[in-house]
Amino acid sequence: MATEPTPQRVYRAACPNCGAPVEFRSAASAFAVCSFCKSTVVREGDALRKIGESAELFDDHSPLQLGAGGTYQGAAFTLVGRLQYKYNEGTWNEWHALFDSGRSGWLSEDNGRYVIAFDAPLDGGAPTATSLKAGAQVMVAGQAWSVASVSAAKLLAAQGELPYKPNLARGFVVSDLRSTRGEVGTLDYSEAGTPRWSIGRSVAISELAMTGLTEQAEKTLKGKTIECPSCGASLEVKLATTQSIVCHQCHSVVDISQGVGGDLQHYAQANGMEPLIPLGSTGTLALGKAALPWQVVGYAERCEIPETGEDEQTFWREYLLYHRTEGFAFIVDAEDGWSWTAPLTGVPERAGTGAKYDGAVYRKLYDYTGMVTYVLGEFYWQVTQNQRTFNTDYQGTGSASAKRLNREQTGSKDTQEVVWSGGETLSSDAVMKAFRLAPEKSAALQRDALPTSFNSASLLAKIFLGVFLLIVVLMLFRCGSGGGGSSNCDAARDTFGPASSEYQNCLNSNRSGGGYGTSGGAFGGFSSGGGHK
Repeated sequence: MATEPTPQRVYRAACPNCGAPVEFRSAASAFAVCSFCKSTVVREGDALRKIGESAELFDDHSPLQLGAGGTYQGAAFTLVGRLQYKYNEGTWNEWHALFDSGRSGWLSEDNGRYVIAFDAPLDGGAPTATSLKAGAQVMVAGQAWSVASVSAAKLLAAQGELPYKPNLARGFVVSDLRSTRGEVGTLDYSEAGTPRWSIGRSVAISELAMTGLTEQAEKTLKGKTIECPSCGASLEVKLATTQSIVCHQCHSVVDISQGVGGDLQHYAQANGMEPLIPLGSTGTLALGKAALPWQVVGYAERCEIPETGEDEQTFWREYLLYHRTEGFAFIVDAEDGWSWTAPLTGVPERAGTGAKYDGAVYRKLYDYTGMVTYVLGEFYWQVTQNQRTFNTDYQGTGSASAKRLNREQTGSKDTQEVVWSGGETLSSDAVMKAFRLAPEKSAALQRDALPTSFNSASLLAKIFLGVFLLIVVLMLFRCGSGGGGSSNCDAARDTFGPASSEYQNCLNSNRSGGGYGTSGGAFGGFSSGGGHK
């Protein structure tokens, strides 16, 4: 936490509405929200004047809170204010960080991680809100940026000390931009005239050495409970960032992005394949950094939508991983093997049809449209039925051939987004070892060992091929028609045994009309909430 007492003079005065004390730690702050009556007040000399009221904050169980502190680039700061926004996909927070030097900054949510940013002048101008499109290249303040997201937003509530008047009256556009320099820029059109502009970089809570976090943040996956609107089962929401959760009993997908009070939207889904890596499992993996324990909190099955009837269709599975201070990452199980991926802060440079990122050159593999067919667990974005994404996959060249990039675009009129993710290939043995999976699962994980022709004389290879073809046929039916039908599960029984989860899932799938999950042919982009959302 920032040192006490702060070098800045603390100003306290009585709220003009209820008389409770209102505190200002920064001489530059002119606005605050009374913690008792929620009145928004402005400081005028030595007096306070009420100018409005703020709504109650939505309890999103964030690990951050007013008074928490940390350090950034050697400078100490304290969180003194909070802005809570709503957009089409849910809510997000921006925290006013006051540094001991008197400088103000913003700690904001960003794809399951955080961005720390500072307001900056808009020398050279900025584009209009109506001209912004996700994926477009724009010039802001004399620098080149790529538009990552454009969202219609509204400030729901404010808390604590703020450097400017919160606009609680009307909606506005917020756009996140990213650069090849690894920066995140935000254009905020909440006020008439010139938009507010800030520039920052992605950070993990662990990098900030945060103290004074909420009690929940000190406990691993401590949850809150809601009732499934479909079957009434008790659901425990464990992650502060969760926007969608799947019922463990009826497998309905429940949207909690707009809060957990009142009616919750949900949709039913047919039973899919149980994950090869069980939900809740923890594995130690080095995902571009030092080895850390990552927990599986979500699982998704996805398929490619063919452009024509002659196009080959592919399938893949994704495991959402969570670490308390590092945020989120993914393990992707595709037909050409396993890999890991995580959202990038910046954007790669274009290099013809390929890309350059972090010193590596990537060649373009293919474009495709993906669709979510089945999910389990919790997700930090809003999962919708038959959710579609537009993806491009890239593979590293030369000594970087194990590296992968993915560009994913989603969007509607009110919310458009482009997310870049990057990672590397993983061996199935590394997955087995990390999550301490039973030896009998080895055959099911050998995606990278599947034969590619009928020339193999190996009996084991033929068995693998038979199982793989069976799974593909079942998933083709599911992805194309929404599930249902019957099939022969003899191959799964003969390979994995009559008591195996693979064989039982196949039988259950046929009885329930659901599909049987499989690996995929895409590197695997992922559906996500992005920007500062």
